[in-house]
Amino acid sequence: MKNNLFFACLIGFLVTNVFAQDALVSTIENAVNTDNDKFVAIFKDIHKNPELGFMEVRTSGIVAQELKSYGYSVTEKIAKTGVAGVLKNGSGPVVMYRADMDCNSVKELTDLPYKSTKIVKLENGSETPVAHACGHDAHTTWLLATAKFFSEHKNLWKGTVIFIAQPAEEPILGAEAMVKDGLYTKHNIPEPDYLFGMHSMPFSVGMLAAASGVRMAGTDQLDVTFYGVGGHGSTPHVTKDPILMAASAIMQYQAIVSRAIDPKSSAVVTVGAVQSGTDNNVIPETALLKINLRWFTEHDRQVMIEGIKRINEGIAYAYNLPKDKYPTITFKGWSYPLSNIEELTTIVRESLYALVTDKKLVLDETVVPSVMGSEDMHHLVINNAKKAYCFINVGVVEPNRFEEAAKKGQLAFSNHNGNFEIHLSAIPYGSKAAITSMLAIFNQ
Repeated sequence: MKNNLFFACLIGFLVTNVFAQDALVSTIENAVNTDNDKFVAIFKDIHKNPELGFMEVRTSGIVAQELKSYGYSVTEKIAKTGVAGVLKNGSGPVVMYRADMDCNSVKELTDLPYKSTKIVKLENGSETPVAHACGHDAHTTWLLATAKFFSEHKNLWKGTVIFIAQPAEEPILGAEAMVKDGLYTKHNIPEPDYLFGMHSMPFSVGMLAAASGVRMAGTDQLDVTFYGVGGHGSTPHVTKDPILMAASAIMQYQAIVSRAIDPKSSAVVTVGAVQSGTDNNVIPETALLKINLRWFTEHDRQVMIEGIKRINEGIAYAYNLPKDKYPTITFKGWSYPLSNIEELTTIVRESLYALVTDKKLVLDETVVPSVMGSEDMHHLVINNAKKAYCFINVGVVEPNRFEEAAKKGQLAFSNHNGNFEIHLSAIPYGSKAAITSMLAIFNQ
């Protein structure tokens, strides 16, 4: 009799939970679908008007205006263009959702009617096409859709929710800049108990990845300037050509990874830009290399940095340059590897099962390996290692396009490529994933 009563109670509990979960999913679906036209329009607007890091004036203005209209307490111009929206709803955890806003120095190659054709003048006077080739336009849109839902459904959560629209993720500067500009001090934004973020990835809409452990590599952005002696192109023997120095350095840098890093480790040295000279017949005074490093251990990081220094000095010595003309290194943005906390990531992953027809569509660490890409979201809590954070990935490729590419063993496109394209169905799907994840964090 007691056993029968126990099993009856257990079945009743499970049935109640299933109905409650179905009701929650239905609430999220209805809210997101109702607002779909609004947020697709916002996405298209941001996509058509991309802005580079710390230049996101228009984008941050859209974010601030929307958050204010939802009833949030909004702080603007944190680290120039960062925005924070805070909404308190009784006692409970403090959960922060962060999205990045900046675009890439990439020419858009899609045929979308809302494609970017924007050209931006940089600080050095050069011009570059810009586009959202990494999905930050979608990230910002997902943030706004989630913020609206939370303001309209306070019965589903208790605590304090914070939405951060961050500038300058691409140069790996924005998160740290917001903290240094007094995010938690001067601007009085509550420190989060939990931090959540999402990133678009070139797999099919309907696929999600919530994987624990080390997910993304650490990175350094640095500039190396070679100094030479300029002169006429016809008399190179009376000059010291910085372009040749830079070319030699580029080739030698690659030997750092292949010959100084343990082959079982993963590391990358990429020279993303070479800038020197303006004329066919003039040997310039300087040459600039813009370099990106990727690594998973501090040891490998230091091996690469010290290797670059030694190569630079060796080249300068070979050219018989005085010490005051040795190459200089300017360190810019950096980030240590991003590691998802297992307990929090499991909570998020299990909540996402409600959105899919097959649990295999929510990928975990057994399927998704660590990647050499990098992030700086976790630098929002860099000074407090006890803060738990979770960073998930959202598929954004039209399913048939993804399948056709997969049959060839290819991706439909990669991030930072001019053909990168967020399918519009990813806007509501990503919003549902964000809302579901955030509610799970609040109600764990």
